[in-house]
Amino acid sequence: MNYLAHSFLAFTDGQIVGQFLEDFIRNKERFSFPKEIQDGITLHRAIDTFTDSHPAIHEAKKVFSPLVRLYSGAFVDVSMDYFLANDLSLNSEKEWKDHSLKVYRVLNENSQFLPENFKKMLVKMEHDDWLYNYREDWGIKFSIQNVLNKAKYLEKDIPVFQAFLDNKEILQKCYDDFFPDLLAHAKAENALLQLER
Repeated sequence: MNYLAHSFLAFTDGQIVGQFLEDFIRNKERFSFPKEIQDGITLHRAIDTFTDSHPAIHEAKKVFSPLVRLYSGAFVDVSMDYFLANDLSLNSEKEWKDHSLKVYRVLNENSQFLPENFKKMLVKMEHDDWLYNYREDWGIKFSIQNVLNKAKYLEKDIPVFQAFLDNKEILQKCYDDFFPDLLAHAKAENALLQLER
């Protein structure tokens, strides 16, 4: 669910495509793509594994777990995109906008690799500029509601967004403790991928 983080932690256009594809393909399909896209898929998995094991993410999950139990990780992912989109130490506001536009362009240019359900989502993502608007409370509210709507075993009116608002300071600290480590990890993983070329 953390589309902004995965797109930001891609180091080539092909990796951007792979980072997005990972959630939409079966494991055996990954070898049918060009190497750069495969690298993005591999990087996505390394990011997810690292994220799931990080102590700050375990702390962040405590904000949501009383409400949504095992789904807390999905809501932490969405929350981390909010703090990333507002992280002006990494990018200026204009640079975040430019990044969002670049991602939509790259994905559209590589539409032959995208499954139909992803293409439909991409139209909405680009139209409403999800990646850039993660910086806004209403953008995160929309994303949180989207997760609730898709979750099989959750009621659609659970006050997850209110929990986000009430715990912004805690979640911000978790982001601050987590993201520099994730960025370093992603860079190291990418360096390994380049050695394999």
